[in-house]
Amino acid sequence: MSQRLTYHDRVGATGTATAAPTPPAVAVTTVYEPRERVNLSLVLSQLGRGPGDPTFAWDRTGRHGVPGAWRTLLTPEGAATMHLAQSSSGSIHARAWGPGAGWAIDGVPELCGAGDDLSGLDLSGAPALAEAARRLPGLRLARVGLVFEMLIAAILEQKVTIKEAHSAWRILVRRHGEAAPGPAPDGMRVFPTPDAWRHIPSWEWHRAGVDPRRSRTCVEASRVAAGLERTLSLGRGGPEVHSRLRSVNGVGVWTAAETSQRAHGDADEVSVGDFHLHDLIGWALAGQPVDDDGMLELLEPYRGHRQRVVRIILASGFRKPRFGPRITIQDHRGH
Repeated sequence: MSQRLTYHDRVGATGTATAAPTPPAVAVTTVYEPRERVNLSLVLSQLGRGPGDPTFAWDRTGRHGVPGAWRTLLTPEGAATMHLAQSSSGSIHARAWGPGAGWAIDGVPELCGAGDDLSGLDLSGAPALAEAARRLPGLRLARVGLVFEMLIAAILEQKVTIKEAHSAWRILVRRHGEAAPGPAPDGMRVFPTPDAWRHIPSWEWHRAGVDPRRSRTCVEASRVAAGLERTLSLGRGGPEVHSRLRSVNGVGVWTAAETSQRAHGDADEVSVGDFHLHDLIGWALAGQPVDDDGMLELLEPYRGHRQRVVRIILASGFRKPRFGPRITIQDHRGH
């Protein structure tokens, strides 16, 4: 048994339908037909957190007809599992299971970039950048919602290598998240509740390689999780969203930016303080490494779309020259 909800992207709005919470065995489905071209793989690429992520997995074999992706969510209505796939015509087919299935399905348009406004983006002064954008016509910025989840993921990535952060994410979500509802691939789990994050024992943070500073910040965020979700009512990012995210003790400019980019779909927020990003942007736009101030200066002509420009550069496959010292991986579990 399934329920089919169909969305058609329109100027100024997207269709919505609200489904009552459903038992895990029942699938809620939709076919989303975006007005503008969408590349589902590009849009979802910013959500996975490394190999073995228990909340996200690519479906390369087409378990539901065509290749796509599996994603789990802790929604305001409960846990959900969702499968997303794109047909050759560009339509996006979504299917969800669990108590939060209706909420997950309602969020498909924004997850796939509905409301991401490209107006005002002028790349005429940067031919190479304009060509990269032309080759990526389906790149849209997702508005995921789920601010608390996006914030926890960013906190775990503070001042460590991405390998360390992904390992901590896997360990903690597998240990404290519930099993994914519906026919999810083996091993998938749902992001833990705020209460679960608050009650993770100190030795489990230690075992996951998370130092006390980051674990305290995660706990602080869990205490205000409901307030974090309310920032979605402020729109697609901006100074007020940034300020409210930074009101959590331990959340700085980088963490707030990484969160608003994904949760709110912020097209302008830049991850200042990133270990690698300023050099990448410097090489891409000026042919030389720069610091954070230099990066912001290079991105200033694209204000309003600075994060979009960063995403274009990242998605284009551009790589900076490979030389110089590598960051050292620190093992916090031995201290």
